[in-house]
Amino acid sequence: MQRPPLEVADIIRAAGDSFLKGSQWLTWQHRKVLNAILACRTAALGGHVDECSRCGHRVISFNSCRNRHCPKCQANARDHWLAARSRDLLPTPHVHVVFTLPSQLVSLALQNKREIYGLLFRASSETLLTVAADPRHLGAQIGFFSVLHTWNQQLLHHPHVHCVVPAGGLAPDHSRWIAASPHFFLPVKVLSRVFRGKFVAGLRQLYKHGKLRLSGKLAYLRGAQAFAAWLRPLFRCDWVVYSKPPFGGAEHVLHYLGAYTHRIAISNHRLVALHDGKVTFRWRDSKHKNKKRLAQLQVGEFLRRFLLHILPRGFVRIRYFGFFAHRRRATLLPRCLELLNRSTTVAPEVPQSGSPHTLFRCPLCQGPMVIVERLSPAEARLRPPPAQVRPC
Repeated sequence: MQRPPLEVADIIRAAGDSFLKGSQWLTWQHRKVLNAILACRTAALGGHVDECSRCGHRVISFNSCRNRHCPKCQANARDHWLAARSRDLLPTPHVHVVFTLPSQLVSLALQNKREIYGLLFRASSETLLTVAADPRHLGAQIGFFSVLHTWNQQLLHHPHVHCVVPAGGLAPDHSRWIAASPHFFLPVKVLSRVFRGKFVAGLRQLYKHGKLRLSGKLAYLRGAQAFAAWLRPLFRCDWVVYSKPPFGGAEHVLHYLGAYTHRIAISNHRLVALHDGKVTFRWRDSKHKNKKRLAQLQVGEFLRRFLLHILPRGFVRIRYFGFFAHRRRATLLPRCLELLNRSTTVAPEVPQSGSPHTLFRCPLCQGPMVIVERLSPAEARLRPPPAQVRPC
């Protein structure tokens, strides 16, 4: 893929030390991410020499930072994840369900990322499992992946989870596979109300046990009566739960998942220009039939919005539930495959780590390139820069 003309690293360099020194809200984690993006695929991280095993052509490649918030380090992580998941996907249509937090909770989520994002996972997963198990709806045990996103197209804080669910599940006694309707999975109004109830109940428990940080504009909520009064309006509107109709089987869902699993707040390819201290980037307007538009922000505001989406250290943003849960997968997935008349799993063709599909190819003869020398940061600085930067 051709390197984009503008990268997030360029914007960080343009902001310079004045941004780092003038932003008192920056944490050590923010600074760590910014430094990793700046160093990614530069001599600062060292590199290696690749040689074509066919014609002997040599190139130098700088190492990647592999930070999960870096725009340049997600493609390989995504391919490895999809390769592992290809063994688990079932030969049946799948459904995409999205659970979104209302805007009233955005400030609370920013102050309590680990607690609120964790509760979002729990409430959404329990909602799907509970409603699907109800005989009035599907009456089955289901399984699914959930992926957390915290942004919208304009980089504003917008926490939501994407759930990809096989359109069906196991009967309670595991004797048969119960398929969902070809055009309908679960009622979104029921999902919305159950999700709202479970999330608000979880908020009450977090408050009761003193696990919520309430400072700044939220300091007035430290009193029990004020917090209870603040929760009541949340029941006056339906929360947004979106469900797409069932779509293709295992091969289709792998490509579909690739667009969601390792996405970050903004990719380098959406950046258009950096001029006079302002960043221009593309965004998709979902309210007007996904029309593509341009937005312009000051460099400092752009980076502030970008850093809103740094996840807490060690927080897992892709999780598995139902018969995909790690403790149940080994026993329930084979049963699902058996009931779906597929005794052995035939994995869709996905690039595997170390396979010929993922090797760096020679720019001259397209032969496979192999690493013949490792370079320390000091050695990499003495070498000429790579003619073609690539993922490591």
